[in-house]
Amino acid sequence: MTLYLTTPIFYVNAPPHLGHAYTAVVADTVRRFARVDGRAVFLQTGTDEHGDKIVQAAAAAGVAPRDYVDEVSAKFRSAWSLLLVEPDNFVRTTDPAHITVVQGILQKIYEQGDIYFSDYEGLYCQGCERFLTEKELSNNKCPDHLTHPEKVAEQNYFFRMGRYQQWLLDHIKANPDFITPTRYRNEIISFLRDPLADLCISRPISRLDWGIPLPFDQNFVTYVWFDALINYISGIDYPSNRDFVQRWAGAEHLIAKDILKPHAIFWPIMLKAMGLTPYRRLHVHGYWNVDETKMSKSIGNVIRPEELVADFGVDSVRYFLLREMSFGLDASYSAEAMRTRHNFDLANDLGNLFSRSLTMVKNFANGQVPTPGSLRGEDQELVLASLAMLADYRDKMRAWAFRQALETVWELIGRANRYIVANAPWELAKDPTQAQRLATVLNTLLETLRCIAGAMGPIMPEASAKMAAALGFSLDEGLTAQRHWGRLAPGSKVNLGENLFPRIKAQK
Repeated sequence: MTLYLTTPIFYVNAPPHLGHAYTAVVADTVRRFARVDGRAVFLQTGTDEHGDKIVQAAAAAGVAPRDYVDEVSAKFRSAWSLLLVEPDNFVRTTDPAHITVVQGILQKIYEQGDIYFSDYEGLYCQGCERFLTEKELSNNKCPDHLTHPEKVAEQNYFFRMGRYQQWLLDHIKANPDFITPTRYRNEIISFLRDPLADLCISRPISRLDWGIPLPFDQNFVTYVWFDALINYISGIDYPSNRDFVQRWAGAEHLIAKDILKPHAIFWPIMLKAMGLTPYRRLHVHGYWNVDETKMSKSIGNVIRPEELVADFGVDSVRYFLLREMSFGLDASYSAEAMRTRHNFDLANDLGNLFSRSLTMVKNFANGQVPTPGSLRGEDQELVLASLAMLADYRDKMRAWAFRQALETVWELIGRANRYIVANAPWELAKDPTQAQRLATVLNTLLETLRCIAGAMGPIMPEASAKMAAALGFSLDEGLTAQRHWGRLAPGSKVNLGENLFPRIKAQK
């Protein structure tokens, strides 16, 4: 089954920031890992370009909404390129094909009686761009945006979500992996214990005309969720693409926790009303704080991806994001924490291991992979640790436990560094009678580095490619092939190359 992986489509009322970058890097890492793990994968991302906040942002910038969304959408594409995020498709809600699919779905659901017209008065949060119930408020404020919702009364179209509430609750209970991690599944089950309010899905054109017109009433545009969420099927050419059924069968969504309810409640119910099976899994991650403080434009602590890459390099950024956050929990960014990870984990641990190992091969083995002799106990221990790392790494990556996967790689890096100290190749090189032992130690180190480079491929593409090129093997071999010891041919050339991770000094 093809893994059809999606990020949320990112709202273009502002350029991409650290939170967006994390989501995109996780998605790209899963894409790269799936391929080396032998799975077909299709990654889709994109931008959400309709709504009140877009009109407001465009007005503040002094441009038309269309010009504004074109500019900011391009910034997301540019940021993903800098981060080596390589989606298979980039969808925009202003794409004509998307608009056609949205209107077709709205017409179908309207004709079957799941959409109705009514007067409504409720508490509307501009940040969430939806009406909130009293239960969702904290001290009469939206818990996500810490603002008092506005009381709004107007006529609009509504989607009958209550019709499908029991079905959704039964589906979640019957499929424990439908929403992960478990804490978010439990949150949704708790929410569904109370009656589910119908969903307002329109805005009158008299108040907002930047949106997709309802096919059954041109005086209204569809609003937010019946536009944005449908990207997940419009982007793979629902309903006409012959590959749609195959791709949708492997659909897994990746989101941040602030949009949990729309994805865990609205979207499955919308799919049920359309006559489609729900997605397979919803993966939910936490928030990034900056210096232990919530990111905010008003505070001035918003971190942009292009700044991170310029200061630390793309591999360091990707490594930090996946190592620092336990998937599903919140994490905090600081320039000092980033610099520490780079200098200690990457420059000291991995970079130094790689550099001194290849330098010894250059100096003591004519820059070639040496032919090993019989293995001693300490050699066998490193071999078994390397192969065990690849197996453990694969299990943890499949479980989206990225931080733990990296920890198991770094355990092997520490073991390899200790192996060098214990066997002292520089001392062996002084004694001609130890030539075979020296060759065995160096060969064991090179094979260990090969395993490390293979594991790091999905996470640090540039650094792992440099390691593979220096060692003379292909990262395209896949994890199964990489678990076979002795893949480096004796006598093949080893190239030292450049320093993988130059140390970064603290800025004054």
